This record gives sequence, structure tokens and C-alpha cells, in this order.
Amino acid sequence: MFEQSAFYPILTLLLASLVIMGSPGPSTISATAVGAVYGFRRSIGYVCGLIAGTLVVLLAVAVGVVAILFSVPYGASVLTAVSTVYIAYLAFKIAIAPPLARRGDQIATPAFTGGFLLAVANPKAYLAIAAVFAGVSLFKDRHTLDAMLKITLLSLMIVAIHLCWLLVGTSLSRFLQNPTISRIVNISLAGMLLVTTALALAG
Repeated sequence: MFEQSAFYPILTLLLASLVIMGSPGPSTISATAVGAVYGFRRSIGYVCGLIAGTLVVLLAVAVGVVAILFSVPYGASVLTAVSTVYIAYLAFKIAIAPPLARRGDQIATPAFTGGFLLAVANPKAYLAIAAVFAGVSLFKDRHTLDAMLKITLLSLMIVAIHLCWLLVGTSLSRFLQNPTISRIVNISLAGMLLVTTALALAG
């Protein structure tokens, strides 16, 4: 059983992760946009890629790999450039996607690999996860247990957050049968994806 004194830090960790990691950003908005445009079934592979990539970021933060990565000349710049190019491509594909009623199963959807690469290169993910991971201590004198528990809890939150954003997106899909509404929603989601990415890069 957990120590009673750890209950409130755990609650704080979960709430902090919900607010900081669950707020709109390139990864979460892309999950919503892809879900809205392609539906749940065809988007789950991409979102699994987002989840896997974010878990990699979590582990990187936990073991301090981030410091090593950003110490490599141009390492951070290359990741940021790759992420930005892919997000721009994804936003374009979302903006021009036809209404759901006109699509066939042959239309290619964003893949696991694309979601994984976006998550790994997402600048907001490193900052958000690092803030949550370092900001709360669950067991002050038991560092290994503290790190393992935080990794476990944050991993569960990453899965839950991305699935929630995907469900938000798929809930919009029923409105996308109408060509006019579909075009407005698609362009709006693509614009939100670009804006949140720009804000993440600016931060």
C-alpha cells in the first residue's frame, strides 16, 4: 500500500499532468483533428504512435537523456525542424480532406510512424513532462520508487489524455458529412494545429 503521506502528492501529480500535459498542443490537437477527419477506427494507429512517442519522451526525461540530446550540436534544431515539417504536412492533409461521406477506405490515413515521430519531436512534450516530473516528489527519501511510480502514473495519464482527445475528435465526425461544415471544421482544426505548434515553438 502507498504511504498515506504520498496520497496528496500523487493527487497533485495527476492533476498537474492533466492540466499541463492535457492542455492543447501539437500532439493532443493532432489526435483530435485526425479523429475528427478520419474517425476512431482509422485514427487509432496514429494515436498509438503519439502515445508511444510521448512515452519515449517520458522515459527520456526520467533518465536525463534530454540534457544529453540538447547538448549535441543542432540536435534540438533538427528534431524541431522535422516536427514542424510533419505538422505542416499533416495540417495540409487535414485541411483538404473530403467530407466523410465521400471517402473510401482506400484514402490513406496518418500512420503510427508519423504519430511517433511527431510526439518524439514535440517541443511541448519535453517541457510539460519535465515540469510535472520534476515538480512533484512522491517519496523524498526513496528516489528509485519515486521515479518508478511517477513513470507509471504519467504513462497512464498519457494514454488517457490522448484517447480523450481522440474521442473529442471522433465526436465531431458526425458533423462532417455536410461538405460545408466539413470544410470549415477541417480548416479550423488544421489552423489550431499550426497555431498550437507555433506557440509551443515560441515557448
